[in-house]
Amino acid sequence: MVVRVSERRRALRVPAELAGTRLDLALARMFPEHSRARLQAWVRAGAVKVDGMALRGRDPVAGGELVEVDAPEIAASDAAAEPIPLRVVHADPALFVIDKPAGLVVHPGAGQPGGTLLNALLNLDPALAAVPRAGIVHRLDKETTGLLVVARTLAAHTALVAALGARDFDREYECLVIGQMLSGGKVDAPIDRHPTERTKMCVRDGGRRAVTHYRVIERFRVHSHVACKLETGRTHQIRVHMQHVGYPIVGDRTYGRRLSIPRGAGEQLATLLRETRRQMLHARKLGLAHPLSGARLDFESPTPPDLRTLLAALRDDARDAS
Repeated sequence: MVVRVSERRRALRVPAELAGTRLDLALARMFPEHSRARLQAWVRAGAVKVDGMALRGRDPVAGGELVEVDAPEIAASDAAAEPIPLRVVHADPALFVIDKPAGLVVHPGAGQPGGTLLNALLNLDPALAAVPRAGIVHRLDKETTGLLVVARTLAAHTALVAALGARDFDREYECLVIGQMLSGGKVDAPIDRHPTERTKMCVRDGGRRAVTHYRVIERFRVHSHVACKLETGRTHQIRVHMQHVGYPIVGDRTYGRRLSIPRGAGEQLATLLRETRRQMLHARKLGLAHPLSGARLDFESPTPPDLRTLLAALRDDARDAS
């Protein structure tokens, strides 16, 4: 039973069925719109009182106590809303699914204070200012295109972050790599920050486990069109893993290698390869359970025009060479 509700203060009686449960676990049941990490932080800060007393997260509750949460306001985003157009492929009261274009940074940072997806989302739905990171649950690199999900409420954000951590998202990418890949496989190699180049990641012992599954969609003379499925979601994971197995992504200026043009290629293909200005990586499929209803949601984004044009030119080159 809710006893009192205010902008920042809530009070509930502990249900009898939670008798004997740790306080932190009881709070997670009583306040499902908040993550366990957030609730535990409030307990440590003394913002949670049980019958007027501050307890530890591991202390049990007996049932029937009055739990008062005088929580700090969740920091609203101080970023400005900006009228940046977005392609919204799905919208409901709990979430958005966005098809991100190349060149759009996801979060503001020291080198990019504005003009980001977060700024665009605040313009699309000003209420996102009250959701952590304006509802952004996972990221795509600036030059990577494709699908990502945005939570519109605290409850949806908590559920989606938990699902992502439990690897309950299905995410498939397509990319164009240098080299004629003979077969698919799996890369199981830990990823960590590069020891000397701090803006880069690398495969490194002691890093966080990272697993990418890949398969060949189409082979060309010196390139391959590849699908990659993420089992984990580390920073730059596909880009680092493709480089690690010897097939760097075309156009990747951070993890790529020198330009590779098929011998005897026509000027159109050579020009397209020389003028590629971004990594040819696209988040084409996204599958998840709806954070509130549990219904299965599956989305697919078409291959972006620049990658589609390059694939067509490589296909023509392979046909002409044969």
